[in-house]
Amino acid sequence: MGKKDCAISSRAKLTIVGLGPGSIQQLTRRAWRALQDADTLYLRTNRHPAVPELPVTGQCISFDDIYEAYDRFEDVYDQITTRLLDVVRRGESAVYAVPGDPLVGEATVAHLLSQAAQENLQAEIVHGLSFIEPCLAQLGIDALDGLQILDALEVASAYHPPINPALPALLAQVYSSGVASNLKLTLMNQYPDTFPVKLLHAAGTDEALVEALPLYEIDRSPHIGVMTALYLPQLDELSSFQSFQNIIAHLRSPVGCPWDREQTHQSLRPFLIEEAYEMLETLDAADPAALCEEMGDLLLQIALHTQIATDDGEFQMADVLRQLNQKLIRRHPHVYADANVAGDSDKVARNWEDIKRAEKAAGAAASRSILDSIPKLAPALLVAHRYSARVAKIGFDWEDAQGVIDKAREEWDEIFSAESDEARALEIGDLIFVLVNWLRWLGVDDPESLMRSVNDKFYRRFSYVEAQTLARGLSLSDMSLAQLEAWWRQAKQQEK
Repeated sequence: MGKKDCAISSRAKLTIVGLGPGSIQQLTRRAWRALQDADTLYLRTNRHPAVPELPVTGQCISFDDIYEAYDRFEDVYDQITTRLLDVVRRGESAVYAVPGDPLVGEATVAHLLSQAAQENLQAEIVHGLSFIEPCLAQLGIDALDGLQILDALEVASAYHPPINPALPALLAQVYSSGVASNLKLTLMNQYPDTFPVKLLHAAGTDEALVEALPLYEIDRSPHIGVMTALYLPQLDELSSFQSFQNIIAHLRSPVGCPWDREQTHQSLRPFLIEEAYEMLETLDAADPAALCEEMGDLLLQIALHTQIATDDGEFQMADVLRQLNQKLIRRHPHVYADANVAGDSDKVARNWEDIKRAEKAAGAAASRSILDSIPKLAPALLVAHRYSARVAKIGFDWEDAQGVIDKAREEWDEIFSAESDEARALEIGDLIFVLVNWLRWLGVDDPESLMRSVNDKFYRRFSYVEAQTLARGLSLSDMSLAQLEAWWRQAKQQEK
């Protein structure tokens, strides 16, 4: 390369200019000069109010044709990046103008800067007023009050919005009814359908409009266009997981609650079991309001244990969530990778167990048994069911239901042939284990729930017996067994 080529190469530069949100009056003086000096001006889009009034003396090239030619934004960004950087690679300078500010919601700019840095090409940013400032003016709010800025396209492609609902949010690029429709479906996984929101149209122009409407109606607005954004006010101060964690940390702090500060992992063990059972009761009762409350109580136990671990330097909530998310992704290769189970839920379950075993084998403390991952302190009926189901998956099971029935009869006979009460009790335990296996063959996957329903039935019938006794002004001890059994049969008959 000669001296002349080196000189040209050293002057080659990509200048990225922000055009502001709308009116030409909002263009900075530095941006004006950069546009005036451009031999060729490259525009991400012609669809910007200031374009007709730009001080361009040379050629003007728009990339709107690239947007029309490709379906995926990634392909559009790659094409724009290639065309612009090819100019700089040839030793020429390129001026690229984008709406708003180059570093606010401009994906092509991020691609350009990354690629230019890798190739050691010069790139300069000429900042402009972003869409955010005129939106703030229209809303009359301060961005420092926790405002979250997001890309509507990214949120619309998610299944749950990555938004802290205790803080307001501004979502850019709601440029079509289709985007608005997908966006509202994601948002309604966290916000009520009728949540009051605002669509901001053409902020920073003379046609600026603020449209207040419920969330479920945002895709019906006739004003949606390329300069539309969505404002979500805070849901309420106590609606977020972050607020919840802050309260728990406060309670555990030196100025918090003495009881909460005294708790340890061990002291909280009884409450964890108790809250889990209370939640199970609400599930059986099919009471959504009570279930909501009990789920909160159970979540409180998890948060308290996590804060204790944080205080002791063991781990933090981010570690809990990260490990859980990694595990969910790793154990669902048919969703997040290329495994094919063709809608077969049984194969999904088998894959899950195979992955769990592989994880255990790869760990420092590999499982000695396929049963090791089943918690031994869980309810005994549940453990018995899980043991039998686990070994059945590797073929350790009866060939048919008759086999388990025959085994139950064998265990029944052994009860009566036992030589002591202690031995007889052990034989009864063996029978119970076989009966749990029988329930599995009958399709009962939760013997605990079955026994809860049996206990509930006993409770209802005996409560009837008590009510009959009370109605006569008597006590249970005054009644004969025959009379109590007669009322018991009445209770059974009424249920039928």
